[in-house]
Amino acid sequence: MAKEQSVRIQTSLLNAAEKKALVWLAGKQPKWMTSDCLTFIGFIGAVVIAVGYALSANPAFLWLATAGWILNWYGDSLDGTLARVRKQQRPIYGFFIDHTVDCINESIMIIGIGLSPLMQFDIAIMCLVAYLLISIYVYISAHLKGEFKLTYGKMGPTELRVIMIIVNTLWFFIPWLRETHVDFQALGTYFSLSILDFVGIFLFLGIMIAYLGSLIKDGREYAEQDPLKKNEQ
Repeated sequence: MAKEQSVRIQTSLLNAAEKKALVWLAGKQPKWMTSDCLTFIGFIGAVVIAVGYALSANPAFLWLATAGWILNWYGDSLDGTLARVRKQQRPIYGFFIDHTVDCINESIMIIGIGLSPLMQFDIAIMCLVAYLLISIYVYISAHLKGEFKLTYGKMGPTELRVIMIIVNTLWFFIPWLRETHVDFQALGTYFSLSILDFVGIFLFLGIMIAYLGSLIKDGREYAEQDPLKKNEQ
């Protein structure tokens, strides 16, 4: 059974500094604050992100999306740390709630981006599919290998949040970034892609390359561990 006892593989760029910050924040939480409350705060942050992007035809709403990213980080990153600091871990329940809500949150956020004028909806859905595929793969690995891999290529959820906050800031202060589109035809179809569309495409390709690479590598290892047995006559 996949549980939080799985070895957490966290090698992101901000991991060391983030761990210290989260432990410090966990020690400052009031007694009434619980891990479930923080998980809910992370969910509210995801909704705020989606609303901010959906309304970003007015660029001022990008600041609402940025506030949502911070709120989502606070709740989503701190819930597990609070349980560990207080020694109140609930491995089975925690795994179920945390990662179920993660998938809900990501779906809400990415759909919100797709509803914005910054990224085409179909490209956003491609990114969501890639995220859900890699998430399912991580959960399978937690069950089969006892490893819960949180980062790929030194990038994890926190780094992606920081990138999106930077993007929001740049898009607000530099109008041509959000207004520039590249128009072209391919296979008889006309395309008009924004800069963020290209970012989404590269993100999709990056995730899928990491996914397929891990799939092939681990598939070979599992085949060796569980070889096909010949029928004995």
